[in-house]
Amino acid sequence: MTRPADYPPPFTAAEALGPPTDPPDERIDVGVLVVGAGPAGLACAIRLGQLLEQEPEVRERLGEVPVAVLEKGKQPGSHLLSGAVVNPRGLRRLFRARPELDSLPLLNHVDGEAVYFLTGGGSLRIPTPPTMKNEGNYVVSLSQLGRWLAERAEEAGAMILPETAATKLLVQDGRVVGARTGDKGRGREGEELANFEPGADLVSRVTVLAEGTQGHLTGAALDRFGLNGENPQVWALGVKEVWRVARPLDRVIHTMGWPLRGGARYREFGGSFIYPMGEDLVTLGLVVGLDYRDAELSVHDLLQELKTHPLVRDILQGGERLEWGAKTIPEGGFLALPQRLHAPGLLLCGDGVGMVNVPALKGIHYAIESGRLAAEAAFDALRPGRTPATPGALAGYDDAVRSSFIWRDLEQVRNMRPAFGRGFWVGGALAGMMTATRGKLPPLTFRTERDSEHELFATGRAERYPAPDGKLTFDKLSSVFLSGNKTRDDQPNHIRIQRDVPRELAQMWVRMCPAQVYELGAGSGDGVHVEVNASNCVQCGAITAKGGRLTPPEGGSGPEYTRT
Repeated sequence: MTRPADYPPPFTAAEALGPPTDPPDERIDVGVLVVGAGPAGLACAIRLGQLLEQEPEVRERLGEVPVAVLEKGKQPGSHLLSGAVVNPRGLRRLFRARPELDSLPLLNHVDGEAVYFLTGGGSLRIPTPPTMKNEGNYVVSLSQLGRWLAERAEEAGAMILPETAATKLLVQDGRVVGARTGDKGRGREGEELANFEPGADLVSRVTVLAEGTQGHLTGAALDRFGLNGENPQVWALGVKEVWRVARPLDRVIHTMGWPLRGGARYREFGGSFIYPMGEDLVTLGLVVGLDYRDAELSVHDLLQELKTHPLVRDILQGGERLEWGAKTIPEGGFLALPQRLHAPGLLLCGDGVGMVNVPALKGIHYAIESGRLAAEAAFDALRPGRTPATPGALAGYDDAVRSSFIWRDLEQVRNMRPAFGRGFWVGGALAGMMTATRGKLPPLTFRTERDSEHELFATGRAERYPAPDGKLTFDKLSSVFLSGNKTRDDQPNHIRIQRDVPRELAQMWVRMCPAQVYELGAGSGDGVHVEVNASNCVQCGAITAKGGRLTPPEGGSGPEYTRT
């Protein structure tokens, strides 16, 4: 049988690491460099602004740009996508009693919820598992929340640099000293076009990586500094749609079961969410673990199939699809956390290191809290008489995370995700035991395996996916259009895969990708050449989990999410 791991991409982590290359007088000096304008990075920038306001002498030491935030999308929020029902705890701790809380873009307080087990034509409402209860939480658009947080960060004094991809982590004398931004205006073969702009070295006293899921520099840093945990990270892929509907939805809905199969041989773990977003909008999505084995599984097409179920079809009846997007989610949880969350000159936050509670379907408040704690650790290391270059100067961040609700929450559910590798029913029974005992039983630590290590087979499943009708069900290309994709057709290919691979692997990539990036080319027998349409890519990151490598495209590329 074929395993994606047997066909590694033509990429090494060393490509994402290196010393500064610009002459010293051409480098851009910043105090703290934050890579990623998501919840973690922006929370870090906001908290730094609060602290620097209280101690202006520290702010003065950091120069003209005390805090800079790099965002690879068109603007903050462009690449942010989540369910999302948010626990407001992290936001309240970040802003405390400040008036900013009054203007938070929280769409709906969760006043009702329901969980259903689906079969092909029916549904059974089941008690809401304790981990999934959402009393006191809010439905949000993460892209809108990201833009709001960016405004608060700028008000706090941060400089946000949109359309700026961080392509290389700058490491000198064993410590991180900043990041290099990517070139712009290169052609398909890497040649300089008329509008060419070279990247630049941004050097900093502390660099905070808050890149989110499948972070390019984060993965390189974990390897370079030996930070990887005992268990590998595992991932899920979520595909999401936003609809304008004829009738308002009055509750948060989650489903499990159909269209996923429960047998252990398939390793199909996941479920759907359907959330109200105001009076006339509904967001729905399907999340599936990327440790699945069927080469014909397509999360995008499974979502289309889900919408044909009577429960879902009734909610969408008479509605209109407005937006679509896709994103990976780290699911390794506590077992896959790095051994340390810091290295000399470096701090790591949020989804990039796997701070997601899979049973609770929550990660945003952990990202915000980790960003806040990173800011406090960085600030402490920048005080007079201290320097972040000193070994252990940033170790207080690890101590703070281990004392926080992030650590306690993730430790209690550490074994739940790997338990479902034994199939839905066995996994469900184990999860129930873990919930009842707050993770104390069973008294052992499970292991995770890389998603790319699982052998593939094909079942003919694709024959059952519904044909797109343009009203309820849709193809991939029309979906990519609704993502607002801004990727330039003639820029260099940012996706690394082996092009000549077994047909089973090529077929898996074609089906897996929600944006129709991969196509089967010429081939004979069991081998095939894979064609890559990189301009379709919405940077979901699934290819990195299943045998390839996503690298940063030109800054400003990718989706332009507005309501996801």
